Amino acid sequence: MVEWDHIIKNGKITTADDCYDGNIYIKDGKVAAVTSEELPGEADETTDANGCYVLPGLMDTHVHSRDPGSTHKEDFYHSTLAAAAGGITLVFEMPNTNPPINNVENFENQVDNLSKKANVDFGVWGICLGNLNLDSIQSLDESGVIGFKFFWGYAIKRDTYELVYNYSSEMKDIIPPLDDGEVYKIFREVSKTGKVLAIHAENNELIHQLTNEVQNEGGKDYEALVEGRPGLAELTTIQTGIAFSKHTGARLHVLHITSAAGVDAVRSAQEKGDNITAETCPHFLFLNTDDYKAIGPMMKVYPPVKYKKDQDKLWESIEDGTISIVCSDHAPHTEEEKDGDLWSIPAGMCGVETTVPLMLNAVNEGKITIQQLVALLSTNPAKQFDLYPRKGSLEIGSDADITIVDLKQPFEIKREQLHSKSKVTAFDGFQGKGKPLATIVRGKTIMKEGQIVNDHQGQWTKPVSKSTTSVEPGLCHPPMYYMT
Repeated sequence: MVEWDHIIKNGKITTADDCYDGNIYIKDGKVAAVTSEELPGEADETTDANGCYVLPGLMDTHVHSRDPGSTHKEDFYHSTLAAAAGGITLVFEMPNTNPPINNVENFENQVDNLSKKANVDFGVWGICLGNLNLDSIQSLDESGVIGFKFFWGYAIKRDTYELVYNYSSEMKDIIPPLDDGEVYKIFREVSKTGKVLAIHAENNELIHQLTNEVQNEGGKDYEALVEGRPGLAELTTIQTGIAFSKHTGARLHVLHITSAAGVDAVRSAQEKGDNITAETCPHFLFLNTDDYKAIGPMMKVYPPVKYKKDQDKLWESIEDGTISIVCSDHAPHTEEEKDGDLWSIPAGMCGVETTVPLMLNAVNEGKITIQQLVALLSTNPAKQFDLYPRKGSLEIGSDADITIVDLKQPFEIKREQLHSKSKVTAFDGFQGKGKPLATIVRGKTIMKEGQIVNDHQGQWTKPVSKSTTSVEPGLCHPPMYYMT
């Protein structure tokens, strides 16, 4: 008689293009059977998902856990605890740590560091610093980075290689933002790996000029901040990135897109067949400039939240597929750091725990379907980052990463209940409907009904080709898939 590790029964099994009633049987951390029938055998754990949707494990591809470096703001244990509490089974950790993930030694040390703290599975980005680490791109690729990130327009500290967000020529011991020639070499080198090159798309020269103008005019409000970092700064950088991508063959991914102009540029390139994808974040989907009066400094992020017309265009671009991923850009700061004037406080907020409920509320409001949510937070990222179908799938042999959600349950986001070290969020008090009820990583339940029931279960995940991933193709809606 077959013995199962975990049985999830009576759920609405939901993929990016299907939804049906059924049961999932898990063995050795893998999906072993998907069936409408009841199979023989006992299980170590049984979850009754009656009335709930059973999704392939949801992911957050854009997380800054500040670890190592600024762990007074956040660390990987707490960020992945928050991820699990929010229904996330896999996170991608960003590379602008201290030290940064700019060479193989730092990468391997980071994997070891994060593995000791991980509550969900994780991948690690590599950073692009131009000539400073151009010769490390290929070895980072071979070591297993999930992709490469370039913070376009940011300066670099000479001693630590930390990023400087608001560069001015008066700064000491700072490497200025890279010129386009050096950026082009990044595109060319990353293209050889076949992995994604993700860009923070803001034009530093334009931002510097416009910010000086609005500050000299006495601008201190949120409108002045947006005027200093407009959609035009995003647009011009995206356009250059598209041109470099087309010429070099690099797989360009635009991070946290915010503007209607940026969306139009990406859509136009996609329609021409260019190899470009884009993501956005809940704060751009659920907030606009009109909300700053009520929310205040907690809303400050880079690139900044923009106008209602930009917000509307982002939802349209999700519907038509221009934007293929929604992620948090989880970037915590302390409350003390966020207490100051708008120009001087840092940009960023918590997000890894609140993304899923916010997007489930969008399902209930008819902005997206539950299948689109699966695509945006699971299937699309798994495919784009070469993890599919081991991740982002419920096919036989896939990792048994599963998020169970109840679309009927109401929720209220309360800052004091967040699991991150920092509690800075723009969504304190937000009420909606739709909650993650269970977070299951490789068959092991990490979160159940809002409570963490297991910790330190996460493992490092590296991209692998389909040819080396043991799964059976085509979960289409059969009466049964079964693997002994």
